[in-house]
Amino acid sequence: MEKWILKNPKNDFEKMSEALGVSPLLCRIMVNRGISDYDTARRFISSDIADLYDARGMKDLEKGVNIITDKIKKGCKIRIIGDYDVDGVVSTFILYRALARCGAEVDYAIPHRIFDGYGINNSIIDKAKEDNVDTIITCDNGIAATEQIKYAKAAGLTVVVTDHHEVPFVETENNERLHILPEADAVIDIKRADCGYPFKLLCGAGVAFKFVQVLYSEMEVPVNECDDFYEFVAIATVCDVVDLVGENRILVKKGLSVIGQTKNIGLKALMKQTGIFGKEIGVYHLGFIIGPCINASGRLDWAEKGLKMLLSDNDREAELLALELHNLNTERKDMTLAGVEETVATIEGSSLKQDKILVVYKPDIHESIAGIIAGKIREKYNVPTFIITDAESGVKGSGRSIEEYNMFEGLLKCKELLNRFGGHPMAAGLSLDREKLELLRKQLNETATLTEEDLIPKVYIDARILLSHINLRVAEELSLLEPYGKGNSKPLFAEKGITVTRAAVLGSGRKILKLRLLASPGKYIDAIYFGNICDFDNYISEKYGARELTSLYTGQTSLVKLDIIFNIDINEYNGYRNVQLVMQYYR
Repeated sequence: MEKWILKNPKNDFEKMSEALGVSPLLCRIMVNRGISDYDTARRFISSDIADLYDARGMKDLEKGVNIITDKIKKGCKIRIIGDYDVDGVVSTFILYRALARCGAEVDYAIPHRIFDGYGINNSIIDKAKEDNVDTIITCDNGIAATEQIKYAKAAGLTVVVTDHHEVPFVETENNERLHILPEADAVIDIKRADCGYPFKLLCGAGVAFKFVQVLYSEMEVPVNECDDFYEFVAIATVCDVVDLVGENRILVKKGLSVIGQTKNIGLKALMKQTGIFGKEIGVYHLGFIIGPCINASGRLDWAEKGLKMLLSDNDREAELLALELHNLNTERKDMTLAGVEETVATIEGSSLKQDKILVVYKPDIHESIAGIIAGKIREKYNVPTFIITDAESGVKGSGRSIEEYNMFEGLLKCKELLNRFGGHPMAAGLSLDREKLELLRKQLNETATLTEEDLIPKVYIDARILLSHINLRVAEELSLLEPYGKGNSKPLFAEKGITVTRAAVLGSGRKILKLRLLASPGKYIDAIYFGNICDFDNYISEKYGARELTSLYTGQTSLVKLDIIFNIDINEYNGYRNVQLVMQYYR
């Protein structure tokens, strides 16, 4: 059972409301997200492109642009080295299109997930040298490639790094961290300690976009041509799961406003293939339909297929590539479902479920979906989870964490057992020798300071609201907070002791529960629920008896009362717009 926590921020919401011209409720939600000063709140509500920061404020960005413009003018061969996830593919696409537009002799290379691993490596550098490449520019990788870039420089290559990941470090005897920058000709990364750029949460494509803004300016390309990239930055930003605040919010909002009219043949083909072309595109479509199809080629095949689709100028070629990506994603989903079921069976049939840190060895799981499965298992058990599988050398895996446990710091405590590792507080990857796996599981659990309280799922409520106060105006005003995503979740509201007057099961698959709730005497409001209906029915039967459950479904007088946590939505049907609740939790 989840622990329900009502956020209770301190602020003069009436004064803030008057200053901003929005309701106190909207102000409360913004303060819950750390937006308390009026200027930031105004920018959050308006999210205008004019509020983007000057790209030249990024450390080494002008230096990197100057290097690339000089190489373009000299006719030097430039190669872009990207990554195999959505952010890496989109970053490569943006840089390739922009450099080609500026007249560069440019091509690209994306590492193979299985054979090459993440980021630039020595074999990629050797191939560049063999192909008479003069300059390498990385995107969404490079900041941690100290030895590889040293190797490239020794080979006589010019190297420009564009990245957004954390700068690697070594710990001194005094436990101080010394950050290590690669010895590239320019190192552009917002996470550099000496980078004064005010927004530190851009994805790799966001950094590439900023690079292109200045490149176009220096190469006298009309700056409005950067508009062609907004939809792609939006896809990468959502799929890389960076916080949708600040510049990310602005970029995603702009991208969503134009993606429906995309001129990109490949993207249009993919949208048609997935059945979303012509619909209003939202964050969900970017993160759960478009992105996973692009990602699937990097997981199960080669990410260059996704890139070739975006670069295609031939309708038939784009359609075939879109079909292939869609089929790969379907295969990936089937593999994930099977992997989750097998992993749950392993956990339930062993002592692993007693652990506070799950380390599950599944040798037959495709390493490319280990992270997805780790995320699903983390959701089910609410404990940090690593899924480990066989690799060409030893074993490797991916982890997903909970807010209460810094996964990267946890791995740091076990670094002597690992061959390689990296990541963030909420996600990490690692490789090690097979015989050290059980030692890793024990050491991670022994060094973890998680308490039983930490492992109870928490649901944070933005505000308690009377159902009688919920109307279409409230729902419409909440849309000012969109787009929703990490760092700006859809607001959750709650109310206690709600009388449920009727229940019905809807949908072709009978997977939607609809409840009629008493808002005030003579006034009702509908709520829908997409969770497990059998669990709901059993819960009501246990609490109120089978007769009351029957009364609920037949519309007779019911004694059922619930506390619920919900979102407020607008239901549009046959030209009518009505406010509707989406129930997320009940008790």
